[in-house]
Amino acid sequence: MSYTIAITGKGGVGKTTVSALTVLCLIASERRPVLAVDADPNTCLDTALGLRVEHTVGGIREEARALAGQGNTTGIAKQELLRIKIEKCLIETRDFDLIAMGRSEGPGCYCYANNALRTALKEIADNYPYVVIDNEAGLENLSRRIVRKLDLMIMVADPSKQGLETVRRLYRLAKEMDTKLQKLVVIINRAKRDVSAQITRQLQEETGAAMILTLPEDEELAKLAEDGSGLQAISLSNPLVTHINRLLVEVGVQTGPVQIKTKP
Repeated sequence: MSYTIAITGKGGVGKTTVSALTVLCLIASERRPVLAVDADPNTCLDTALGLRVEHTVGGIREEARALAGQGNTTGIAKQELLRIKIEKCLIETRDFDLIAMGRSEGPGCYCYANNALRTALKEIADNYPYVVIDNEAGLENLSRRIVRKLDLMIMVADPSKQGLETVRRLYRLAKEMDTKLQKLVVIINRAKRDVSAQITRQLQEETGAAMILTLPEDEELAKLAEDGSGLQAISLSNPLVTHINRLLVEVGVQTGPVQIKTKP
């Protein structure tokens, strides 16, 4: 059974960066192969991991919806066809594979399409010991029940009052949806100074988070983004690598320091 990590938060807080670093730290600690799922319609995780997506699951969902209305194949045949098509969306590398969800749903009912998608993705994910999901803003994929069980949810926020309130709102939403969540970690990203102990303590009490982690603004990360380089080029001494590794150690995913290689 896969260990599933989902990264979520409002738009622009650094979810993709955290997702990519999580994938790279898992690989470096021999927790592989990893399935990286880019569930954000903007599809940025591929660039962060030094890849380029050509096909997304969004188009497959459209095909599934069309099949549901044709009636010229059985449910089993449609499901098998969908599974084959989704597998063709996978980008394979030595240590991890990537699949991108692509654009959001269009108008009309997608009940069959989402049910078929959920089943097909589960079959794929079961082949990987670790799954890392870079979610779109909010909890849309969880609300559609495409992902039902999470071993670890990482909520990313900026250090503003509004950003921290978004964490509280997302936590309440996850509880309302009865999300099967084993552990929660909150990351306060791009902090220019230390967040007060009182604020982090209160947030931890309100959410039951196993850990509140503060990540600083990082010049090397900004330079890599400016150059269009993937995060696999990040230096081993970078504090972001240290912090993400610490997170994974403290929640029990890995047991010690890692070294990110120059290529995944």
